[in-house]
Amino acid sequence: MFDLFDDTPQPEVDWFPGWLAPDAAAAMFARVVAETAWQQDRIRTPAGWNPLPRLTAWQGDPDAVYVYSGIRNVPQPWSPAVAELRDAVDAMCGVRFNSVLLNRYRSGADGMGWHSDDEPELGAEPVIASVSLGATRRFDFRHNATGVTRSFQLTGGSLLVMRGQSQAQWRHRVPKEPKVGGERVNLTFRIVTPRER
Repeated sequence: MFDLFDDTPQPEVDWFPGWLAPDAAAAMFARVVAETAWQQDRIRTPAGWNPLPRLTAWQGDPDAVYVYSGIRNVPQPWSPAVAELRDAVDAMCGVRFNSVLLNRYRSGADGMGWHSDDEPELGAEPVIASVSLGATRRFDFRHNATGVTRSFQLTGGSLLVMRGQSQAQWRHRVPKEPKVGGERVNLTFRIVTPRER
């Protein structure tokens, strides 16, 4: 994946471009889209409240409440398709994920800006498994200290697992790509430790 003799920083990731076969990925895409209760959240910006440039959903175990960007996500129950994917990802990663953030990019006009998944309820070195379905989209990493960037073309059926210091030392994004016409659904499986009440 990376040049072993390149001493520039590398994100701690495992990447499986063909994790799901094309037919299986296409079938799962249709099921996830149909079974999910999508919503469009709003986020506070210096210009006021604006809608996120994508649709989202949060599924998981009942106590897996997750707060990011001022949005409090109370989990919907696992849908059948997402539960199947969770079990397969659990087996692949050797961990038990209790929640998933689903992002639906309706076209290349939808995207996600630079950020890290570094909320306290994810822990110091979270394992986050990202399954892509539908259209291929670029996924960028940028190293906080050096500005070095690394990019992946996430195809339908691919699995990218972020580990270790990938959230503490890197930011990541899904840039807008106006030339992309198809939809993409991304599922990022996580382990959320419930906050003290």
